[in-house]
Amino acid sequence: MGVGTISSCTSGGSGGSASASDCNWPKRKLNLPPLLDTVPEGTVLKAGVIGCGGRGSGAALNFLDAGGDTVTIIALGDVFQDRVDDLKDKLKEQRNLEIPAEKCFVGFDAYEKVLDAGVDVVILATPPKFRPDQFEAAVKARKHVFMEKPVAVDPVGIRQVIAAAKMADSLGLKVVTGTQRRHQHKYINILKELNNNAIGKIQTAEVYWNQGQLWYRKNQPTWSEMEFMLRDWVNWCWLSGDHIVEQHVHNIDVANWFIGAHPVKALGFGSRQRRVTGDQYDNFAIDFVYEDGMHILSMCRQINGCTNGVKETFYGTKGHSFTSQGGVASISDNNGNVLFTFEDHNTSPYVQEHKDLITAIRKNLPMNEAEQTAISVMTAIMGRISAYTGKEVTWEEMMNSDLKLGPDTYIMGNIGFIKNAKVPVPGTEGK
Repeated sequence: MGVGTISSCTSGGSGGSASASDCNWPKRKLNLPPLLDTVPEGTVLKAGVIGCGGRGSGAALNFLDAGGDTVTIIALGDVFQDRVDDLKDKLKEQRNLEIPAEKCFVGFDAYEKVLDAGVDVVILATPPKFRPDQFEAAVKARKHVFMEKPVAVDPVGIRQVIAAAKMADSLGLKVVTGTQRRHQHKYINILKELNNNAIGKIQTAEVYWNQGQLWYRKNQPTWSEMEFMLRDWVNWCWLSGDHIVEQHVHNIDVANWFIGAHPVKALGFGSRQRRVTGDQYDNFAIDFVYEDGMHILSMCRQINGCTNGVKETFYGTKGHSFTSQGGVASISDNNGNVLFTFEDHNTSPYVQEHKDLITAIRKNLPMNEAEQTAISVMTAIMGRISAYTGKEVTWEEMMNSDLKLGPDTYIMGNIGFIKNAKVPVPGTEGK
């Protein structure tokens, strides 16, 4: 739609006539989480943590904060002993919660032992490469699941998660996926206003995650090749999916959520300029195209000394909305008048998502975010592959792709992976 059409929507003026369907955003059912301040009473829920690093430790504490005395953690699992020990000590020091040694498991099969330890809920927070197998195993074991995004790193893993999500539905299991903006009051309030046509028909949007350099680990003489990559996982595509998938998926998920659809194709670019380890890019810029022809600009970067911003802006026929990781969310009209502002609730969204999971379990409410998050992760993967190859990539190609990243078997040793790893060069490879 041109500028003249937008003008006619807002003022009925000289820009030409426009029908209501041109100017209005179609109303849809939003399926929002319960957002209770206090979880319902019920039998104590026993959780196990699979992946005891930074995010797993954070999610464990968030779960305990959400449920208070009505939840507990009884089992821990990780591929590294020191990670298990660190979380075990943290739970004792910060929550006076003692995890017995016989419920602490180490190794690539630790997740199976946690699932068999008498838990009701599992927290999946290993590097995302392992998420599809672990989620599928959790569903087959009939456990409710909190799993961190991203839920996979490649199309094969995405399809595995979608299949397991459907199985979870059939078993009445509840699944929350770490896309905490969907449990954040200011984002939900903005979505409600968009659904009420506050900015009219959405025309385009910008979704950004630009920040400084992320952490990395230098290889140590005592580490095997596999240990090095696992401890440095956010810098290896087969483990993290690259940062467009691992981190920027939050903003991409907001785009799909607010629009109510996923893109049908992507064309983008990226580069590696200053990264120290791994095989990933430092920056991406992707043009996502949705079925109705709408274009969304996606941008992410992890480089020091640059302009930063983690935010989403949606432009409609009547105005625009603004949301960000911090600060006030707002809606303004085309004349710059602020129509609505929303601040964060006093409950952290990282805690609220666990409250919503616990509430759904106890009240048997619909709650399964696995497939919608898999779709957003596939969107990010589509953008990554376009940037890596320099080619336009379609949704259909992704859903039929046999791309599966990483080694075929997992052993804590030297597997000959790094010597064959290379940073993608656009224009030199197929999809």
